[in-house]
Amino acid sequence: MGIKLIPILLMTLLLNFSNSVFASNSKEVIPDLPVKATVSTFNDGTDNYLSLSYKNYPHWHTYWKNPGDAGLPLMYFFEIDGKKVTLEELEWPVPKKYIEEGNMLAFGYEGQYSLFFKLPKKYSNGSFKIKSNWLVCKHICIPGQINFSGNIRNGNIEQLEGATLEVSKSTLLNQLKDLPAKRDFPSNLDIVLAKSVGDKENKLTLYYNLSLEKPGKFNLEKNLLTPYPAGPFTFVREKVFIDSKNNLYAKHTIEWDGEYMEPEIPLPLSGKFKKPYTLKFLYANPENGKVEIIEHDIHTYSLTAATRFEKFTELLKPLEAKSVIKTQVKTEIPKAESETSLFSYLLLAFIGGLILNFMPCVLPVISIKLFSLIKNRNEDRSRVLKHNLSYTLGILSTFSLLALTIILFKGAGEQVGWGFQLQSPTFVLVMIFALFIFSLNLFGLFEFNTPGGSHLGDVKTKDSFFGDFLSGVLATVLSTPCSAPFLGAALTFAFTSSNSIIFLVFLFVGLGLAFPFLVTGFIPSTISFLPKPGMWMEKLKKFLGLTLVLTTLWLMDVYSALIEDSTELMLKLNIALSLCFFAFYLAKHITKSKVIKAISHILYLSLIVNIVMTPIVPSVGDSSSKLLNEKNSKGLAWEKWSEDSMKKYSSTGQLVFIDFTAKWCFTCKVNERLVIDTDKFKNLVEKKNIKLLLADWTKRDVVIGNWLKKNGFVGVPAYFVINKKGELKNLGETITISEIRESLN
Repeated sequence: MGIKLIPILLMTLLLNFSNSVFASNSKEVIPDLPVKATVSTFNDGTDNYLSLSYKNYPHWHTYWKNPGDAGLPLMYFFEIDGKKVTLEELEWPVPKKYIEEGNMLAFGYEGQYSLFFKLPKKYSNGSFKIKSNWLVCKHICIPGQINFSGNIRNGNIEQLEGATLEVSKSTLLNQLKDLPAKRDFPSNLDIVLAKSVGDKENKLTLYYNLSLEKPGKFNLEKNLLTPYPAGPFTFVREKVFIDSKNNLYAKHTIEWDGEYMEPEIPLPLSGKFKKPYTLKFLYANPENGKVEIIEHDIHTYSLTAATRFEKFTELLKPLEAKSVIKTQVKTEIPKAESETSLFSYLLLAFIGGLILNFMPCVLPVISIKLFSLIKNRNEDRSRVLKHNLSYTLGILSTFSLLALTIILFKGAGEQVGWGFQLQSPTFVLVMIFALFIFSLNLFGLFEFNTPGGSHLGDVKTKDSFFGDFLSGVLATVLSTPCSAPFLGAALTFAFTSSNSIIFLVFLFVGLGLAFPFLVTGFIPSTISFLPKPGMWMEKLKKFLGLTLVLTTLWLMDVYSALIEDSTELMLKLNIALSLCFFAFYLAKHITKSKVIKAISHILYLSLIVNIVMTPIVPSVGDSSSKLLNEKNSKGLAWEKWSEDSMKKYSSTGQLVFIDFTAKWCFTCKVNERLVIDTDKFKNLVEKKNIKLLLADWTKRDVVIGNWLKKNGFVGVPAYFVINKKGELKNLGETITISEIRESLN
């Protein structure tokens, strides 16, 4: 590819993604109130009820108890006379089935709908506060919240504040009547749980068939069986078949998530569970056209039945809905400020990317690039511009690849966040050797067109625009362990939005990261303040090499935390790095023999291959004990985070500080050095008797990932406190002692 094409490709990349986003969203709006809500009380002639009623903006949907492949269910919290209370919940309304962008399955609600609770006599008088949260989606997803307050007198609400909707009693009575009812398990429905075909760990399949005496009224726009949440089972997707006699058959793929629970629950190899699990479903009864609730106890799963069932279903005709609701609906909606809102998030992404240039994780590579600018400052303007455009193209290409990877993971139902690639031991291993070899080049052990555009060894070589491109790639990869101000809001917006917006937000982060070098490319005089080239640059090279060695040591610590029984692998890794050093040192200073050079390189390359081929088992179970022990060794008593521990302390009024962190998170380390590891923080903890909870996201953890997403984060760090009222306070990504102290009140 000719270098003249780089500016063209760069602009084409931006324009294509910009046009795709604004074309797809030009008629899509973000309404001021995507969800309106109110609270009501009423009597149906027998019992007193409290209802939470919602009304979504046209074609926007919220989520059912089981949201599907993504999304978050409606949530609510009650206080009466200042005390947290739990009201008996009735069944939720029957949800609709959606196929969201990226073929994501979801269950949820459109239009107007209500949740119902029994209101006992002891709560018929008193003041109340109610909070409800939701995630509402269409072309993007937006988290929402509403707070109600008022008084209940003789079962009736007075002085209601916070409501944005009105619902009549007749509407509530009709909605109450339409709630799904429980029935006995159908005698003509057979269910078998089996280990999935193939060598798939923790994969199960639920097979079921329904025998019908005559053609039924099965609605293909619904599941035959829609599962309620049932940990440790995560239901993925149902597929329905029919035979020549109109009997229905179906299979529902399931992931066993017991390994992510606390304590860990492994899938029993014998096929027999220690205790039976009760699975609850919405049953779309084809015989009467109603949706009913059924339950089935599972004691065992078959180790062999899947093969037989799979062969049988190959002979059947699959049934597919022709009109399952799509969330990307073209609709004429009044003009709103969607483009302004999107622009605001893109601006945040750009500013966050710009700030990343000053974060410690990126400084080694940025320093090398500055070294290049100094070295090439006397070249003509067009050549300097091409160097910097190559660097920018490397950044934008890598951010585009990251965005594509995230979209693919989301499409597969996986939970990912900012810096997710550093949760992969293999990726971290590759980065260790790449950075170490770059550092050897900076120390002058071999000549190589490194990031920066020219050799950094002892012999001058030709400038390399490809080297600048690699520099941009490396800067992007090393930026992801860091989080910057403004970046968190933009990334949360992206991760809960459409695929095109994910691409656009990531590209604007990349533009922010590359912006200083774009400015110096177009206006070379901006680097006039930098010193002129000289012998001092040789010393600077060695210093930059040292920074890459230190970065390599940090990645080795991350790698050790990601794997179990790491002693043997870490020994091999250290030996391989030593052999790598001696191979380059030997070639530079000791021998000119090509045979000896080849043998020396083969030695460490063989060991690298051996490390790569060794099965790497990601840490599961109590894998956070290393980081927990490290934190405890600094004089404070940290406990492993769990939602149960949060609930326990919240119910007793105990003050709690919660730290979501990871070994690979540079911003976490900075916050620890400036705040958490200081005497001021220690004194505050001791003075106020604060409990400390640590959530370690060094490795992939579905529970932590889901909790972070539910609370508006797509990565770490994230800090929270629970005050004396039991309220959870979000402190964001950066903290100060005064901010922590104030939030505890």
